[in-house]
Amino acid sequence: MALVLVADDDADIRDLVTFKLEGLGLETISVEDGETALAAIRERRPAIAILDIAMPGLSGIDVCRMIRADPAIADTLVLLLTARVQEQDVERGFAVGADDYVTKPFSPRELVSRVQTLLSRTRA
Repeated sequence: MALVLVADDDADIRDLVTFKLEGLGLETISVEDGETALAAIRERRPAIAILDIAMPGLSGIDVCRMIRADPAIADTLVLLLTARVQEQDVERGFAVGADDYVTKPFSPRELVSRVQTLLSRTRA
């Protein structure tokens, strides 16, 4: 069973995403800020980290950059889940190493589909 980290400072978003992923049979870790997310990634090594960009402390962009710079966790897949929808925001997300970018408001079904697609890449 794959482990997925969900990091968002909005408890409702965290709960929704966690609920949908656990419905797929995935194990989840739910955290509310970037520092806790990075610590959990280093300790638990999830297959995917779903990161909100706008979190207190370290942003999702910061966390993604740190993941890619650390050889021990650099293979963690990163999906940015954010309200930032401008083209330059999306480009910046991919430039720091995100594997996917989903904007809020989002379709839970689409998010689940994207997570499944990312996971299928790791098994291939």
